[in-house]
Amino acid sequence: MGEDCCDHDHGPEGHVHVGANVTKAPVLEAELVLEDDSPEIPSSEIPPVGEVIGELLDSAGIDKRGLALAAGALAVVGILLAVILQSVIFDEIVDEVKQELGIYERVPVWERSEWPYITDQPYSFVMEFGPYTLKETENDWNSSHHFVEFDLPLSEGGAAPNGKVSLGLWLPDVPEGVKVPVIAEFGPYFDEASVQTGPVEQPGTWLGSMIIDQILPHGYAFAQVSVMGTGRSNHCMDLMGNAEQLGVDAAVTWLGTQDWSNGRVAMIGKSYDGSTPWQAATFGNEHLATIVPISGLIGVMELMWKNGSSEARAPIMHNGVYGSYGIDGDTEDIGNMCPDYIIGPGTGVAAWMWGGEAAGTYWKERYFLDRVLANYEGSVYLIQGMHDWNVDPHMAVPVINQLKDAGIEAKGLFGQWDHDYPDRPDYHFDRSGEGRGREGYPQMTRFDWMQDLLEWFDYYLLDKGEKPGLWVEIQTNQGQWRLEDRYPPEGMTTLALDLGGGLMNVAGTTTILPNGATGPVYETEPLEEDIWIAGLPRLHIDVTTATVGGQIYALLEDCNENGSCIHIGHAIMDLRYHEGGTDEQTWLPIIETINAKMEFFTLDAQISAGHTIKLSLASTGEDYLPASTSSVVTIQEGAGSNLLLDLIDPSEKILFDPPKCTHTACTDWTNQTI
Repeated sequence: MGEDCCDHDHGPEGHVHVGANVTKAPVLEAELVLEDDSPEIPSSEIPPVGEVIGELLDSAGIDKRGLALAAGALAVVGILLAVILQSVIFDEIVDEVKQELGIYERVPVWERSEWPYITDQPYSFVMEFGPYTLKETENDWNSSHHFVEFDLPLSEGGAAPNGKVSLGLWLPDVPEGVKVPVIAEFGPYFDEASVQTGPVEQPGTWLGSMIIDQILPHGYAFAQVSVMGTGRSNHCMDLMGNAEQLGVDAAVTWLGTQDWSNGRVAMIGKSYDGSTPWQAATFGNEHLATIVPISGLIGVMELMWKNGSSEARAPIMHNGVYGSYGIDGDTEDIGNMCPDYIIGPGTGVAAWMWGGEAAGTYWKERYFLDRVLANYEGSVYLIQGMHDWNVDPHMAVPVINQLKDAGIEAKGLFGQWDHDYPDRPDYHFDRSGEGRGREGYPQMTRFDWMQDLLEWFDYYLLDKGEKPGLWVEIQTNQGQWRLEDRYPPEGMTTLALDLGGGLMNVAGTTTILPNGATGPVYETEPLEEDIWIAGLPRLHIDVTTATVGGQIYALLEDCNENGSCIHIGHAIMDLRYHEGGTDEQTWLPIIETINAKMEFFTLDAQISAGHTIKLSLASTGEDYLPASTSSVVTIQEGAGSNLLLDLIDPSEKILFDPPKCTHTACTDWTNQTI
């Protein structure tokens, strides 16, 4: 695997090399003899060809010198065209030979489908073998354990002032003096009795094993780090609060300052482990070179509230979901008694009642994006499932554009999967359904992802290779991938459909009752042409309410000629926040009309000609709680109430197909749908 044999990295096993001593095929020489019975003409009687042509040109009045120059120029052009054509043909032949021999060449994403990626396994693989092996240690996993000690403010209570972070470390066996960067995953799931996971020194089966097996051999260290209050890290389970953030920053500094380190640290992870990179980036730590958040949180409140509306899990997230972490019956359990652990449940209930931060700074402390934009100097490879309703897509959109506008080098990978990694075919199938990503399967599974990570890390951690394309790879709900410079894209056209006009009322009511089931339904005429909706559709509607309160849930569907409909998007709003920001509004119920400026969660959808668009309104939906200020809401149809859909022209885009999935989960499904 790490053997050096030639001037290129190895491809998949079984490739062969063309040596210099290949026996050449014999060249056959032959002489062609023609028998000619025609009478011989004396050479003296045959005028020179040049003389004949010259006389003809003179008689026609043609400039012989100019003609010669023109002929020469034409010959040069012909030669150049022949050389170019020969070069193109040669390059194509070389590429074909390389592919047949398994010699991988780094190519743009739109060419990867032409290369023999491994596409029949449960996850993706790099296409290049690294030269190093894992450095052996005394344990079964060839890792070492370390504690990072740091000062914890006394105001944090618990274990303060003696903060201590636990981590496991793996190193490549490199020549003496060679320094390497480190890739790290930080989270609460290592060495944690409450979820029955192994020690932090044991590679996580979800990501760690892949990085150690495939990327570490290219000259990278890898670390797994337990956040505060979990595993063997002390203090309390802070749910991404200040103590946890300080512990993350201390561990990043430690990893970047060890004798074996080149000073550059990358962070990667999914879900909670995809949120810790955002935490680290808030500090502007000089050692944090790049982060790869996968369905991570830009803020804890932002995870569970949208426009003042609360998910059902929100009031119990801190202590109900993570309350048992770090509690294992030993004498250090007293360290879990820190202020935020105690007030966590109350802040959740208060936010549901008042739609925001009722008192204190619990939620403000756990919002990361503003500090990232102000302080971070590294790069971001942002990954998000467009049908992830655990960590909703607004954690990535329009965040990707905000990063770019702040001068942060950022790339996006947004596919139609759920709460998953981009390369898990069986999970992608099991967690998708009709209108919930299944239409984009199996094209959603990216078997080029691990190679993509390697190329990203090579550039930002080792200054190796070409700079990655800082674009957004986005997949439509029907499976088509394309590239965008930004997302939502710029230069779109907007389709405006007014309620009661372009959207016809097909339910016969304009009243939303607070029972979660009763409300108006609107539908368009069949579309005359295909449309591609991208980004963040808006629903701006005039309403009146019976009290100062109320909530609107909007469901957007694509309905075919038979009346069968699939979900393409949804939106939710507590009308106390009808201006769309974080400031609570007030108005005179019954007599005053307000305009609710709702924004849908990110969607990218193709709708075919002949289909209709359906909009259904209710007081709640999905996993959202009824509003604490439930009220009867009446829709005012007309020019002030519009569904606004941003459309792209696919003929102006770079469309591409990723390497085709051949895993049994993919082939079983495609065989059923043929």
